[in-house]
Amino acid sequence: MILVTGGAGYIGSHCVRELKERNIDVVVYDNLSTGHVESIAEGVPFIKGDIFDVELLRSTIRKYNVDSVIHFAAYSLVGESMSNPAKYYHNNVAGTLSLLDAMTKEGVKYLVFSSSAATYGDTGEGLITEESPQRPTSVYGQTKLMMEQFMQDYDKAYGLKYVALRYFNAAGAHASGEIGEAHNPETHLIPIILQVANGTRDHIGIFDEDYPTPDGTCIRDYIHITDLADAHIRALDYLKAGGRSTHYNLGNGNGFSVKEVIDVTERVTGIKIKRAIEPRRPGDPATLVASSEKIKRELGWKPRYDSLESIISSAWKWHSTHPHGYEK
Repeated sequence: MILVTGGAGYIGSHCVRELKERNIDVVVYDNLSTGHVESIAEGVPFIKGDIFDVELLRSTIRKYNVDSVIHFAAYSLVGESMSNPAKYYHNNVAGTLSLLDAMTKEGVKYLVFSSSAATYGDTGEGLITEESPQRPTSVYGQTKLMMEQFMQDYDKAYGLKYVALRYFNAAGAHASGEIGEAHNPETHLIPIILQVANGTRDHIGIFDEDYPTPDGTCIRDYIHITDLADAHIRALDYLKAGGRSTHYNLGNGNGFSVKEVIDVTERVTGIKIKRAIEPRRPGDPATLVASSEKIKRELGWKPRYDSLESIISSAWKWHSTHPHGYEK
C-alpha cells in the first residue's frame, strides 16, 4: 500500500488517480488546508490528518500496511514564502521531519518526494541538469532543498531510499476533465489566464517585462500533471526494484515566456486575454528550463503531453466546465 501525503491537492490527486487507474493500492493523507476532498478518486481510503500528528501517521501506516510514501504535503507559493518564511520553514521543513520520524519508526523504507526546480534558483544556464548548482532565490526553494538534504542523511543513517523529483511548472488537468487545478488564491500562470478566459478574472497580470529574455518576461518549462504522476510511479517502482537514492528533473526541455503562454492560450480558447504589466515578484528567476535526459535514460520516462497546446487544452477542459473549481 502506498501512502500519499497531500493526496487531495492538485498534483497529489492526479497521482492518486493514476495509481488507481493502474490498480495500485493507495491511501490518501491530507489535512485539507489547501486540498479538496472532491478530488480524491472514488473508493480510495482517506485519512484527514495533519503531517505533524506522528501517532496518526504511524497508526495509518500500520492499519493499511503501508510500505512506501509519496510526499506532496507542503506549502508552495513563492511570494508568500518570502513574506512569511516562518510558515514555510515550519510546515515544509518541520512537517517533513515529522513524516520521516513516523516512517523510520514504522520501518517504511521507500519515499518519492515532490521537490522543485526552485531548489536551483537562477543558474544562468540554458538547460538545468541535476548537477547544476542549487542556490535557491526563494524561501520556498530553500525549504525544498533542506528537505532533500534531510533525506540524504536519513538514507545514510536509517536506510531510507528516496527519489527527489525536481519538477518545473506543473500544468494541465486529467483527461476526463473531472479533476484539475483549483487553488485559492490562484498563483499559477496557466489557470490564472484561463480564469480570464472563463470570465472569473478581469485580466492577467504580467510581473514585469524587463527580464533578460527575448520578450522581457520570465521563461518557464511546463509539464503536464499526468506526466508528473507517471514519473512518481516509475520512481517508486525503481526504488522497490533495489534502486539507489537519487534525484531527477522533470520538464519538457522547452521554455516558454509568459507572453508566449498567453498567446497560445488565446489560440486554444479562441478568447482574447486582457493583460497588464505589474511589479515583479521577489524570488522569481528569469529562466527555468529542465533537462530531463537522466530520468528518460534511467527510468524510461517520456512525456505524453509534449506540447504547450496539449497541456493548455486539457486545462481548459477543466476550467471551462469548473469555473469555480470544486465549488458547487
